[in-house]
Amino acid sequence: MAQAEDGYDLWLRYRPLPDTQAALYRSHATQLVLPVATPTQQATRDELLRGLGGLLGQAPSVGSAVERDGAIVVGTPASSPVVARLKLDARALGHDGYLIRQTMVDGRSVTAIVGQSDVAAMYGAFHLLRLLQTARPIDHLDVREATRMSLRVLDHWDDLDGHVERGYAGNSIWDWQKLPDWLDPRYTDYARANASIGINGAVLNNVNANAAILTPLYLDKVQALAKVFRPYGIRVYLSVKFSAPIEIGGLKTADPLEPAVQRWWRAKADEIYARIPDFGGFLVKANSEGQPGPQDYGRTHADGANMLADALAPHGGIVMWRAFVYSQTNADDRAKQAYAEFKPLDGAFRTNVLLQVKNGPIDFQPREPFNPLFGAMPKTPLMMEFQVTKEYLGFATHLVYLGPLFEEVLRADTYGKGKGSTVAKVIDGELDGHKLTGIAGVANIGTDRDWTGSDFNQANWYAYGRLAWNPQLSSRDIAEEWVRATFSNDDGFVKRVVDMMMLSREAVVDYMTPLGLHHLMGKGHHYGPAPWDASGPRADWTPVYYHRADHEGIGFDRSSTGSNAVAQYAPPVADEFNDLKKIPDAYLLWFHHEPWSYRMRSGRALWDELVVHYTQGVDDVKQMRATWQALDGQIDADRYRKAAVFLGIQEKEAQWWRDASIAYFQSLNGLPLPAGYAPPQHTLSYYESLSFPFVPGHRP
Repeated sequence: MAQAEDGYDLWLRYRPLPDTQAALYRSHATQLVLPVATPTQQATRDELLRGLGGLLGQAPSVGSAVERDGAIVVGTPASSPVVARLKLDARALGHDGYLIRQTMVDGRSVTAIVGQSDVAAMYGAFHLLRLLQTARPIDHLDVREATRMSLRVLDHWDDLDGHVERGYAGNSIWDWQKLPDWLDPRYTDYARANASIGINGAVLNNVNANAAILTPLYLDKVQALAKVFRPYGIRVYLSVKFSAPIEIGGLKTADPLEPAVQRWWRAKADEIYARIPDFGGFLVKANSEGQPGPQDYGRTHADGANMLADALAPHGGIVMWRAFVYSQTNADDRAKQAYAEFKPLDGAFRTNVLLQVKNGPIDFQPREPFNPLFGAMPKTPLMMEFQVTKEYLGFATHLVYLGPLFEEVLRADTYGKGKGSTVAKVIDGELDGHKLTGIAGVANIGTDRDWTGSDFNQANWYAYGRLAWNPQLSSRDIAEEWVRATFSNDDGFVKRVVDMMMLSREAVVDYMTPLGLHHLMGKGHHYGPAPWDASGPRADWTPVYYHRADHEGIGFDRSSTGSNAVAQYAPPVADEFNDLKKIPDAYLLWFHHEPWSYRMRSGRALWDELVVHYTQGVDDVKQMRATWQALDGQIDADRYRKAAVFLGIQEKEAQWWRDASIAYFQSLNGLPLPAGYAPPQHTLSYYESLSFPFVPGHRP
């Protein structure tokens, strides 16, 4: 039995291994030989001492020369004479890559961790600790790791008043009021956790930015955070408001082609870099959801991005310009708008601009087809934007492991340059030869003691970081790593929990948005089902816009006879999505409006198939809950109980989703349920009457 735990330590728990396992590892960790001349080197030493001491029950000695077999030698050829003598060439692995190899020094067996930078060596140290945590063999190690993603960033949608937009784990971890003087130890632990999975950037504030973040008062606070993060290889970035020259600069315009505006941004960049020499750059949301942008002045997104890029370029900074845009009035199909605005601008952006594109064309739904911009802009580096926080997937309490969602998108084939042109190859630069590459994840982190609102939500942070480092990894393998580090190395326990996690994403798709349905959540707060909602200031903020259900049928016709959104994809993909004989069931109602009687591949009518999927989603949650109940006593009681209670909440809310959705759609089609399927527990009017005025992560 593990001791009482509260989730704070994440996957870096370093709890003692069983004696037999620890004894095997101790012979490979007798001594640490590494330089400690820089903050990063010191942080690496401290992490190894913490990890080895916790896992093995004793910390090794630290020295500058190998004195015994089993030493761990860490460093770069430039920082360590011992490493230099080994002549292990890590140059091909890039700035962040590392190798771990068993070798000999002066006749003694050692484990060498070598990189071209201090941060690379730190990443290697975390890798070695992960092998020990997960009970992997470490004899005859020969590991070579490199990442193709130069930017691996967490985007915090944190406001300056402490609120977190779409945050379900408490308030912002940045205590702006106490900064820059009080540096909460949590900031260091945040940096450690990110470094352990290779994340190297943090956007500190909400994309719906407040211009005040660029004032000296707040830049001093940002500088303090940057100092904490720097030893862990993490650069800070800021979301900026395009109208900042007006709001805090005293100008009358923010026109990107106006010389005074350009001078203001250059001066602001100089001011930032004077405080933070390794500042990463800007993230920008412009001309979307009411945010100001270059289109307010008749300019293009490229005009706006390039103006900011020119200000940052002398300092090596970059602009991440979000492609999540849609016009204030929309007569066609919201799913088409990002492509329509950005595709014509391919090749028009500066070399230090990354276009940040959401994984799908709508908005972080439980399932979406990949965004058609991937594979369609070969002259422009695109970076992925995933949402780690579960805005549309049950918030903190639903167990939904997002690794399969991330993997599904990364492995999707765009056919941009023929078969095999996966989304992963687009964003890692392989497909079009881009050097500047990146991926962003909207963070799920807050002040809750467990960081993410539940222990299982930590797995999504972990999976995002591991896939950001290597988009080719398996989400199942990542889940197993996380379970072993977080809970237990018992093989039976691990298999059951990993199976449960791998089932969870498909379960939520089934009980929320089966067969390609999407955006049926309550308007604004996105909590719970509201497929009946037709209210609001604009059609594409309402669920009825997306499902288009009536007495005859259901689905959004994006085929060649509808909005023709399929035409935004490469011909082989467009043909698959357009053809009812080829389209996967999972995307049917995303691209087609079909009658309730439409015959599915299963042989069932579409209406019956929907009911089957809704019900299967609930049954899967029941199965997950039963799996967890059978594991009682195999981990610490506190974390077990919290997950058990949350699974109970999830089952209740999955049933709500199923019943409310069936009740509404049945009110339109008047069809009976298939034999053996229970009717909704309440009337449609009951579900429609439910109100949730104070949902976390949302300001009414």
